[in-house]
Amino acid sequence: MKKILITSALHREPLAELFEKFEVFMPRDRDMKRGQVLEMIPDYEVLIPNFSFYTDKEIMDRGVKLEMISNYGVGYNNIDVEYATQKGITVTNIPKTTCEPTAELAFALLLATGRRIGYYDRKLREHRAIDWSVYGDAGLPVFGKTLGIIGMGRIGQALARRAVASGMSIIYHNRNRLSKDIEERYGAKYVAFDELLRTADYVSLNAPSTPETVKIIGKNELSMMKPTAVFINTARGNMVDEKALAKALKEGKIWAAGLDVYENEPKISPELLVLDNVVLAPHAGTRTIEDRHRMAEEMVHNIVGFYEGKYEVSIVNK
Repeated sequence: MKKILITSALHREPLAELFEKFEVFMPRDRDMKRGQVLEMIPDYEVLIPNFSFYTDKEIMDRGVKLEMISNYGVGYNNIDVEYATQKGITVTNIPKTTCEPTAELAFALLLATGRRIGYYDRKLREHRAIDWSVYGDAGLPVFGKTLGIIGMGRIGQALARRAVASGMSIIYHNRNRLSKDIEERYGAKYVAFDELLRTADYVSLNAPSTPETVKIIGKNELSMMKPTAVFINTARGNMVDEKALAKALKEGKIWAAGLDVYENEPKISPELLVLDNVVLAPHAGTRTIEDRHRMAEEMVHNIVGFYEGKYEVSIVNK
């Protein structure tokens, strides 16, 4: 019987098939520390890290029996995929069940940031001065505005669907242009990266984290955006120069930002914490119980599918 090591304390219900067919170790009430994983990994064929547990060469070298790393997340920048490939270890992710909830949170951040919901709530609760006059402390509209999506994959398209329903126009930039059918579905226009930054009212980062996309948004890119632009990031924190973003927000180079991911999470730059024009979330794109259960089920399907061929398997290093 294959042995599976889960680094996070997950709910057991969606993992039922895993426990039936494999020998599984899972911590009871808290995530495992790196040292514990290094100590135990030599006996296991499958490792299940969550999206914040970095799986590097040391862990893979210690995992002499490792056949599979089944990531509990859609992004896999927490895994040294290149080294896993060299070692003959299959790496999988869960792109289907993470799509809609992440797009949902991205659009929630877009609305909350543009319409200043977090700012209003904070001011009123703390009994700080807020301008109740006709034009005082005004936000930005969403209807009739242009959303620029960087990375028009599953999540980008799910976000576009929500934006179109709210009366927004869509422009996008991708490594590859989408088919005409998909563009027509959202009324989306493919544009160069610089053009997107210069013309979008709202800019949403939805591309995967790769060596090419690290710090894709920095001082130069932020300077191209409109002073009324809103920046949304639900992708990965390492794709943005956080200090440059904080400086642009503080100096009014862009109007606001809604962030769910950070360069050094769970640590957040102190500069961001004191700004009134930022809405912050704790990497909560899929953080509902129902969605986390769906993610676990998709992850289980990857493992069972890998060994039994029963389900489709989402392999990232074919």
